[in-house]
Amino acid sequence: MNQSIACIILRGAIYDWYIFLFSMAIMAVTFAARYRWFFVQWLDGIRGRDWTAVSAVIDVVSVVAQTESTRYGERIIGYLATLTYFYRNPELQMGEYSRLLSDENEAQVWSASYKGRTVMVHVDPRDPSRSVLRKEEL
Repeated sequence: MNQSIACIILRGAIYDWYIFLFSMAIMAVTFAARYRWFFVQWLDGIRGRDWTAVSAVIDVVSVVAQTESTRYGERIIGYLATLTYFYRNPELQMGEYSRLLSDENEAQVWSASYKGRTVMVHVDPRDPSRSVLRKEEL
């Protein structure tokens, strides 16, 4: 009798552990999907340190509300400010740098402050269409 009770308790504990692991995996996938662009941007920034630096001009700035769906509708989680820059290497190329801000006005002011500025971007020597604007270069 005691063995069957212990077996039921053990099965429940194992089941709870699997539920916990499954929940953590779902949260990790959700987090990765939402912030994938920033992870890629960060990773490129690390790789781009050794790439050739060229001059670029930030010509287009934009701010877009980022939303997530809830059971009650959509809610704004932040504002994505994007700086679009252009450079020649040797042909005209384009790249983007994005930052997620919590306040729309702050995002508008931040992005507008960079419009028309010249910055240094790092260009992939194997693929001139790939470039990185590193946070330190702003």
